[in-house]
Amino acid sequence: MPDQDQLRAAIAPIVGSRAAAPRVTDGRASLILDVTGLDPAARDAMADAARAALIALPGISDVRIAMTASRRERRILAVGSGKGGVGKSTVAANLAVALARAGHKTGLVDADIYGPSVPRLMGAEGIRPEAEGNKMIPVPTRFGVPVLSMGQLVEPGRAIAWRGPMAGNALGQLLDAHWGETELLIVDLPPGTGDVQLSMLSKHKPAGAIIVSTPQDLALIDAARAVDLFAQAGVPMVGLIENMAGYACPHCGQVSDPFGAGGAQAAAAAMNLPFLGRVPLEIAIRQASDAGEPPAATDSFVADPFRTIAAKVAAWLDQAGG
Repeated sequence: MPDQDQLRAAIAPIVGSRAAAPRVTDGRASLILDVTGLDPAARDAMADAARAALIALPGISDVRIAMTASRRERRILAVGSGKGGVGKSTVAANLAVALARAGHKTGLVDADIYGPSVPRLMGAEGIRPEAEGNKMIPVPTRFGVPVLSMGQLVEPGRAIAWRGPMAGNALGQLLDAHWGETELLIVDLPPGTGDVQLSMLSKHKPAGAIIVSTPQDLALIDAARAVDLFAQAGVPMVGLIENMAGYACPHCGQVSDPFGAGGAQAAAAAMNLPFLGRVPLEIAIRQASDAGEPPAATDSFVADPFRTIAAKVAAWLDQAGG
């Protein structure tokens, strides 16, 4: 019959600190396994591997494994905008990647039901999520960020003509998926302040909100409406991001500001909100995004704005409690 040291040695490479040494009675090993944060596939794989390791020991004729899990508080950060066309999805995707590269267990939800673009941005087009029971399993990406999007559930190019309640239900399915060890969900919201936003605020209240705007006055007017919606719902504001902020000519190096300059920073100051940073109007960002290669996943200079913003968001999360 194996002793405690042998039992620990057999399962330690598999379960790590998720279980103490099994108890053995009359050749039957009993193991309590903590599967907190594991998705169903990872949970079952760990249990099967531990069972195989124990049954291979001399004197063990049977293995019983009980799985336990503590409730993990998964936090949501909503990324919104007052109007479309400000690059909100690009910012959300790269923020998720930058946070993941910084060590945060981050997932990405494309809640832009009518215009999903995350599959293209994250190189996950044409990959349909699998399901276990009545819940979807997020699609893994090579950037360390699992994703779910309506764009993975419908044919490419097909219009999604849903009324408000249907869109709200779709959002619920994306958020209530098997997110496993993911601790932070970046949610790319549709532009504006419509049904999807209201559904989220009533059923899946975010821990914080980030607003993306271009520097131009019209975008900032709409951004203020988005800020007001979250404020009315009691959602803390992480801050504002200014996208398409300045264009450096690749030939002469001269910087121009086709959408204006500093508008979002000024608006943040006027509303007494943090300003998280600027993302330039840079052709390399557009090219990488169209190719499904988020710039934040690289060590290129185009990743710098996203890393800077991610660091401020991470600091906000720490101050807010984890």
